[in-house]
Amino acid sequence: MQLYWQRNGEQASAMLDTEEQLARLRQRVAAIDRKFAQSRATRNELPPATPARCSGRTIEEWLEGEVKTNEHGQHFQMERLHPGHKQHGSADIGALAELSPNFLTALSGGSIAGVAPQRWAFLDTETTGLAGGSGTYAFLIGVGRITSNGFRVRQFFLREYAEERSTLAALTEHLAEFDVLITYNGKSYDQPLLETRYRMTRQKPPFGRLEHLDLLYGARRLWKLRLEKCRLIQLEQQILGLHREGDLAGELIPYVYFDFLRSNDATRLVPIFHHNAMDIVTLACLTGIVPAAFHAAECGGCNSDLLAEAGVRHGADLAGIARWLLASGKEEEALVLLRRAVTAGLADSLLFRTLWDIAKLEKKLGRIHAAVEVLVELAGCRNEFRIPALEELAKYYERTEKNLVLALDCTYQALSFGSTDPLLQRKDRLQRRLAKPQSRKLVTQI
Repeated sequence: MQLYWQRNGEQASAMLDTEEQLARLRQRVAAIDRKFAQSRATRNELPPATPARCSGRTIEEWLEGEVKTNEHGQHFQMERLHPGHKQHGSADIGALAELSPNFLTALSGGSIAGVAPQRWAFLDTETTGLAGGSGTYAFLIGVGRITSNGFRVRQFFLREYAEERSTLAALTEHLAEFDVLITYNGKSYDQPLLETRYRMTRQKPPFGRLEHLDLLYGARRLWKLRLEKCRLIQLEQQILGLHREGDLAGELIPYVYFDFLRSNDATRLVPIFHHNAMDIVTLACLTGIVPAAFHAAECGGCNSDLLAEAGVRHGADLAGIARWLLASGKEEEALVLLRRAVTAGLADSLLFRTLWDIAKLEKKLGRIHAAVEVLVELAGCRNEFRIPALEELAKYYERTEKNLVLALDCTYQALSFGSTDPLLQRKDRLQRRLAKPQSRKLVTQI
């Protein structure tokens, strides 16, 4: 009984402690409510500029920008001109202003036509992480544009998270001047992330009215057969011939920004702004190259001069364009480029794949003898398409030439390199047909 009262006494004491904790919690919640009630009363007043939190240099001291104010608050903004007479690697920045309004038509599948280059916005973001989601902020947003005197990059920066609403509102206002959005992997990353940030701040995303061209897909089609990777920095080095000095690695950028939020020391932010601006200029220069290849192939796929002028000379690049034409249903044009790619020179692995594609296309287009020539070439040397080439030859000799002996010989050769059920079935069927009297007579005549 004494144990019973002791336990119940402990429970009662615990309940009293819990009630006391709840009472204290209610008091704290009430104090917070009073605090935010006061802030709501002055919400329409513009907040003062963020003071420095340490003795470090502020961003206004390090970069030639200014604090911008709008109805949502303040943010930092800067703009830089890259003169048209300068080169960006092998690319001519000034030539961007001379691009045709229909320059993007072929690469975009016809969705972007008749839009002057001055109405194209080149966008790239620097974020607090690569995973995306509601916890990832785009703390630096750069937008480049083509002008008559060069290429301008405007950058919108969050000195602290509270400036996000102001930054996004300014971005919306700026993008109203454009009709086309051009990014690199932006359809999968930049645009969805920004749309999330707009919704988190209860603002409408501005992207619905813009045609979006993600250059990553065109770059991959053009160069993936030749280059090991198609990241923007790799293309900058291998296509534009530009190697950055003193650049900040992309994976370090979030940590540098977090350090700035803790200290307000903008010393290390300068490379981030430079990195973002360089990415956007590179994106613009590649936009002057990638669509040109598709435009030339669509307008005159058989004209080698047009493709050479567009910078498509490497065999692997020609094969990449040919595959794009093939996917678009332009089989004759694709076949011409595939044959030209073989003539230009290809690595063995790509060469045999291209020859196999040529043979299939020739057969599909009804030029069976041209297909056989390529199949014989594939069957005569070691490669991954040797067995299927011999199988196709066996079909040809059996069905078209009615030569069962040669068909069986091709089947035996294929089986010597690898056995499959269809090949074994073909061998048995050909042997049975040759065993018939009519077949023996045919063999005798041959």
